[in-house]
Amino acid sequence: MNILFYRYNSICEPDIIEVLTELNHDITEITEEMTNKELSAKEQMQLVSEALKEQRYHIVFSINFFPVLSEVCNIFHIPYVCWIVDSPVMELYSHSICNSWNRIFLFDYALYEEFHKENPNGIFYLPLGANCRRLDALMKTITEEEKKRLSADVSFVGSLYTEKCPYNRLKETDSYLKGYLDGIIEAQLKIYGYNFLEECITGEILEKFKAAVPFYRFPEKSNQNEKAAMAHLYLGNKVTEQERLRLLKRISEEYQLDLYTGSDTSLLPKANVRGLAKTTTEMPKIFHLSKINLNFTSKPIRTGLPLRIWDILGAGGFVLTNFQSEIPEYFEIGRDLETYSSEEELLQKIGYYLEHEDERAEIAQNGYQKVKENGSLEIRMRQILERI
Repeated sequence: MNILFYRYNSICEPDIIEVLTELNHDITEITEEMTNKELSAKEQMQLVSEALKEQRYHIVFSINFFPVLSEVCNIFHIPYVCWIVDSPVMELYSHSICNSWNRIFLFDYALYEEFHKENPNGIFYLPLGANCRRLDALMKTITEEEKKRLSADVSFVGSLYTEKCPYNRLKETDSYLKGYLDGIIEAQLKIYGYNFLEECITGEILEKFKAAVPFYRFPEKSNQNEKAAMAHLYLGNKVTEQERLRLLKRISEEYQLDLYTGSDTSLLPKANVRGLAKTTTEMPKIFHLSKINLNFTSKPIRTGLPLRIWDILGAGGFVLTNFQSEIPEYFEIGRDLETYSSEEELLQKIGYYLEHEDERAEIAQNGYQKVKENGSLEIRMRQILERI
């Protein structure tokens, strides 16, 4: 199969290209947006159109949804295949989601339930996965120096969301609005496995909020769901920021915590801040060598499993994550991975698994085997191609 792969520098792209190539598909890449983030919709359209005129492709593929690609494929009558790996992806509110040549795969079942009705024949649910073959090969290259440098009791790799939280631009001019939103945020911080942010936004609160913060502008041809934008872009990211800051602070005060992030860590003076980790070479080794790997799922991911869980397990690491309602669909809690549903449970389980090394290692091995047998990227790519 000839596949035209439109790239924008998602961390998922290299692994998917590698797996598709191993499955004997021919990949042609459009890479301009990897280096030019100011690329216009017209330029995107021209790049894809010219490529489709030059050669016959069976599908056009991208990570996440590009309305322009959907429109071009609809004209050329070529399936546009995309896999949604993030949330929120505001482009899903575009009218282009209804195009008949779309084949959109969503990793979060709540997203699938929200959007499936817009295009029942073109929208599907599919969880994420890990490139187990690459990770297996990488683990064999771990050196003694890396074992000393990258090993940790407890580690967290990722953003603290302090630098990408538009809620923080809120003008404190309305004490009622601020108090109401603070109350919602505090309540959501205490609840795991259910996201109720959008349900709490009334029309009055939405209008007050739009007047107090630079608000997201939907493209003209889109379903302008402003409550969803407020819930996920603003409140969801704020909840994520506060959860990570608060929990990491507590953990660092009681345990040795290695923190790999480019975010501001001034509020975490007791954490061992290690800077950024190289995504493809260092990060999997950190997962493999850490006794406990923490995952805090971004709140806009309402039910699904983020890529981080698959990556940790695929690297043979032990993962301790917040509870997500889809976890029991794929893993047995306490056998393949561990979850927490409160701050106290998180701290208790860190202490328990640091002391019970054999049990921790067995869980990590079980999780690794489960991903390799049922959740590898090779399996996922076969599922996508069989579906289309």
